[in-house]
Amino acid sequence: MFVFDAHIDTLLRLLGKRANLQEAQGHVNLAHLQGGPGAQFFAVFVEPRYYHGLAMHQAVEMIDLFWKMLEDHREALAFAGSAEDIRRARSEGRFACLLAIEGGEALEGKLSSLRMFYRLGVRLLTLTWNFRNELAAGQMEGPEGGGLSRFGREVVEEMNRLGMIVDVSHLNEPGFWDVLSVSRDPVMASHSNAKALCPHPRNLTDEQIRALADKGGVIGVNFCAAFVRADGQATAEHVADHIEYLIRVGGEDCAALGSDFDGIDEVPVGLEDYGRIRTLVGLLEKRGLREAVIEKVMGGNLLRFCRQVLG
Repeated sequence: MFVFDAHIDTLLRLLGKRANLQEAQGHVNLAHLQGGPGAQFFAVFVEPRYYHGLAMHQAVEMIDLFWKMLEDHREALAFAGSAEDIRRARSEGRFACLLAIEGGEALEGKLSSLRMFYRLGVRLLTLTWNFRNELAAGQMEGPEGGGLSRFGREVVEEMNRLGMIVDVSHLNEPGFWDVLSVSRDPVMASHSNAKALCPHPRNLTDEQIRALADKGGVIGVNFCAAFVRADGQATAEHVADHIEYLIRVGGEDCAALGSDFDGIDEVPVGLEDYGRIRTLVGLLEKRGLREAVIEKVMGGNLLRFCRQVLG
């Protein structure tokens, strides 16, 4: 079954360990990606210690690492900047790799930076991490942090023009609603869960789930144990609970995968690494979900979304 995941932090791990994908000892390695047909957004996560002057530098270093990774493993991996590229990679028997940036700090306050990153292959921007930046406020700021700034609105509008995916994971709630009102395209929450099942600030309310789904968006279920269960004692079954809940609240076209592998410390039992991600297929089958719906969750919804936004 085709698997498409919206968010992993493997580039940062590889950069920090000075390792390559074949040798990687984290949640994701080359063998995992060769386990079946699929596509993956690789996040460029800008660490807070690089804010205020060096954010773009770290982002460019990880983007260079991404392209070197594709060169080193060209027989197995292929760049994808559109849904057509994903289709082509699949027909060639290669795994499709898409590029994202997590944190608008990398733009350093300039729309020209956004356009430059697009030319370098970036197709998704998570507007904030946990704190306020020039675009908006992250979830740790709370509702008091306010919504999109004027520059944030300009960024969303320019992303729509370019054909880039606007990612609302990590945004506080005012920012979330501002994005939905400004963006003419559907938007994504690449790695967020249902707040009704786990009341973590990073998760979405039923109202947010419905609104995002009504706009044609998708929500990638996060495997971080603290986002899956309040006590952090999560299993693969609990991840399946969130998938089922998203389908019940937002419909079968909104639920997707956003594992956050290599960016989280505690993972659910049964989903210890990327190689186990297809475990979810069997769990969802046991719950009576139709094969067509499971295919949507595992990759179809995200592929449809990319076709609509990226072309």
